[in-house]
Amino acid sequence: GPDQWHKNYPIAKGRHQSPIEINNKDVHYDRSLLPWFASYDPGAAKTILNNGKTCRVVFDDSFDRSVLRGGPLPGVYRLRQLHFHWGSSDDHGSEHVVNGVRYAGELHLLHWNPKYSNYLDAVRRTDGIAVLAIFLQVGKTPKPEMKRILEEINAIKTKGKEAPFPNFDPSILFPKSHDYWTYHGSFTTPPCEECITWIILREPIVVSSDQMAKLRSLSKNAENEPDLPLVDNWRPTQPRYFRMVSASF
Repeated sequence: GPDQWHKNYPIAKGRHQSPIEINNKDVHYDRSLLPWFASYDPGAAKTILNNGKTCRVVFDDSFDRSVLRGGPLPGVYRLRQLHFHWGSSDDHGSEHVVNGVRYAGELHLLHWNPKYSNYLDAVRRTDGIAVLAIFLQVGKTPKPEMKRILEEINAIKTKGKEAPFPNFDPSILFPKSHDYWTYHGSFTTPPCEECITWIILREPIVVSSDQMAKLRSLSKNAENEPDLPLVDNWRPTQPRYFRMVSASF
């Protein structure tokens, strides 16, 4: 499990690891933080897949067609993929924790800095990756836009399954408020490279209990293997150490 990762990936014990708990008392309001903007081309969406660890939507990142800019970022970052983290029940599943609250899930939109020659090069740089994180909160008025992704779950039930997923603009999933926290951290899966500028949205999006159950219906095993539900694919919080968490609000 996660507490053993550092044996193979020493950086997993580094001082810029993610996720962390965000506590109001430790957060610094930074008036110089700009608003962020996403301009995504729906035509860049390619496929949806189950890799045994998460449900992922993959985008064409061969040029600047779907990008994130502004906020704490030094330039334009290209959208590469989005994926989800969730629990085995509705009372946990998010990776980041806010003032002691763990949400039912967390959506990550992963972007890379095209000033580097390719994605693998970007992962080796401290300013290489930007992740926009959105919490999923179970409630009575689920966001209808989640439906499009969840409709495809049956096509990717087992590990290794992939289905076409054309014409999708992930910005339909954004909450109304663009307020965010930001800090420097890492991937939450091995090797846990410390190359990520996190932009974590304060306002969650609402999903239904049924929608969360749909994610849990995925299997972490391949078709010809025993069905093992894909749940609890979140990493526990890591020490914040000396890092500053800044807020745009």
